[in-house]
Amino acid sequence: MRQELADAALILLGHGTTLNENSSAVIYQHAAALRDRGIFGEVREAFWKQDPHIKEVISSLVARRVFIVPMFISEGYFSDEVIPRELGFAEADLRDGSRVLHHDAQTFRYCKPVGTHGRITTVVLKRISEVTAESSAPPPAEITLILAGHGTERNTNSRKSLERQVELLRAKNFCHDVHAVFLEEEPRIPTCYDLAQTKNLVVVPLFMSEGLHTQEDIPLLLGEREEIVKQRLERGDAVWKNPTSHHGKLVWYSASIGTAPEIADVILDRVRETAQD
Repeated sequence: MRQELADAALILLGHGTTLNENSSAVIYQHAAALRDRGIFGEVREAFWKQDPHIKEVISSLVARRVFIVPMFISEGYFSDEVIPRELGFAEADLRDGSRVLHHDAQTFRYCKPVGTHGRITTVVLKRISEVTAESSAPPPAEITLILAGHGTERNTNSRKSLERQVELLRAKNFCHDVHAVFLEEEPRIPTCYDLAQTKNLVVVPLFMSEGLHTQEDIPLLLGEREEIVKQRLERGDAVWKNPTSHHGKLVWYSASIGTAPEIADVILDRVRETAQD
């Protein structure tokens, strides 16, 4: 693969925000890891809502082939509608989830989102083992897994990747049950306490970054006091102490899946898929 893509540029495309500087860190993390592998002629970071903006990055590239990998969890409103349209990828160019755009001597390929890849199940399982290893945890049969996502009513596909993970993880029968909850859709995150039939919960945020949602919004919705969250963030401590008791349950809270080192391999898989179209 190293020789096959030596003439290609890779763009890791994040949503971005000006509200939390940590949200972009995951893009730079995986870009650096892939740059070190020397597979691509060039690896660039780009964002939709902050600098460097995706359109500016695209216009600066001279590579004959450019692969754009959306660092999003789902095929949702931004990753599947807004961004491809604004970049000039026509709906007619849709090829099994990948879009191809020819411009002068360059070919741009817009890959499927990272978060819908099959390897995400393995990443979730690793997050569970990591977080429960921090302190004595009960047997898996006494744990309910909660997958926390963003969700949006603007695109029905937004929640499908989480619901698919619920199906895959339930099929493995490694814990008592698995549920999906959302920030902006039903069932909302606080309902996890009603959904769980066990005393023990492991909450895994299906987000790409450690940003505002995973470091503030979700912990607060799970019941942690705002002053405690702010104090921990100011000290640079983990925002959640595992386990913490709320509503008669013991809750373990993991890091987001997007920061896992294995995501770099998922990115390469997305490029391989699109390169073969």
